[in-house]
Amino acid sequence: MPPWPSELEKLRGTLGLWTMTLDAVPPQRSAETAREIEALGYAALWFPEAWGREALTNAGLLLSTTSTLVVASGIANIWGRDAVAASNGAKTLSAAYGHRFVLGLGVSHEPLVERLRGHRYATPLSAMREFLLAMDAAPMLADEGPTRVARVLAALGPQMLELSATLADGALSYLVTPEHTALARRLLDDRFLGVEQAVVLGHDRDEYLRRAHEHLEIYTGLDNYRANWRRLGFSEDDFVRGGSERLCEALVVHGDENDILERVNAHREAGADHVCLQVLGPDMATPPLHEWRQLAGLTTA
Repeated sequence: MPPWPSELEKLRGTLGLWTMTLDAVPPQRSAETAREIEALGYAALWFPEAWGREALTNAGLLLSTTSTLVVASGIANIWGRDAVAASNGAKTLSAAYGHRFVLGLGVSHEPLVERLRGHRYATPLSAMREFLLAMDAAPMLADEGPTRVARVLAALGPQMLELSATLADGALSYLVTPEHTALARRLLDDRFLGVEQAVVLGHDRDEYLRRAHEHLEIYTGLDNYRANWRRLGFSEDDFVRGGSERLCEALVVHGDENDILERVNAHREAGADHVCLQVLGPDMATPPLHEWRQLAGLTTA
């Protein structure tokens, strides 16, 4: 595959944000917040797709009010649209907004696929491979048909990471340690590696644990994450709902700006090309604007 797409080159060595909180505010306010995130100096804004806004529509909303910010789906669910719609929609966004869109794709989780969307959760690796090959074969007769879209996969295990290196431009990992980042770097070779890092700003331990446990509540019930944590040396004792204190410490960094930068640098030293912070504010439904502003100085560190 040719060298990195320009969208990913823009992210090399940078800091971004990952957030689901913008779904909790009206669309116009969400777009205005993206403009402020850009002004603060963050290189990218990553957002998920689950119970909230549809990924490509949401990307267009966030791109429309910004001029330099890279907007990335982190991730778009492959069961949310067929391969032709994913390929052609991403090409239109990329061409319309100056190659600032990164299409992050993932297999999601069985409850979100079967109970929410009504599909059968097929073998994840095979489903992803078939989806990517179908994207590559998708016809696009509009003017932007030849556009190359930056494409990364949500990847935790070795096989999905290897697929990220062969049929995509790289990977985005989520809820991982720097040790996992080092493993991912070896498997991805010279492909792009983005890493999400959860953050609680402040030293109050009780408040830190409250936010960390609330954050991990859903994830400790999902097989994909538990399997990856087992590979990293965690056990069933760590997978109580909300996670053990040991799991919280490993996955959610807390403290001041220097403490957070230390963890960011640990991922960078392990091979991450880009780190996106998921700042856990006082509640999960409110964009943590104060904390984003306070951490903006790290974008130049």
